[in-house]
Amino acid sequence: MTLPYFAVIFTSILTKDHEGYEEMALKMENLAKVQPGFLGIESAREAVGITVSYWESEQAILAWKANLDHQQAQKIGKEKWYASYKIEIAKVERVYGSENKKLFPKPE
Repeated sequence: MTLPYFAVIFTSILTKDHEGYEEMALKMENLAKVQPGFLGIESAREAVGITVSYWESEQAILAWKANLDHQQAQKIGKEKWYASYKIEIAKVERVYGSENKKLFPKPE
């Protein structure tokens, strides 16, 4: 990825009702992957879930936010799946680390 780029950090705690959540998460990931400006995604979930998606620009993030299927998923998430959530947007200007390819595959 060429620097700088942007990261959308979505942190959440799920409710007890997870029905349909995994399917919708996969659908949204696949939809995000075909959006202009999408660079990649990383996700982990235990008690707290964290998903970081990477974008070329703030405009690409706003277009993703405006996507009607994404808006519908957000609505369901707020009503049914998320006990709490937070979204942060950051500009990434430096990246460094061990780059263990098995642990951290390069985003597509």
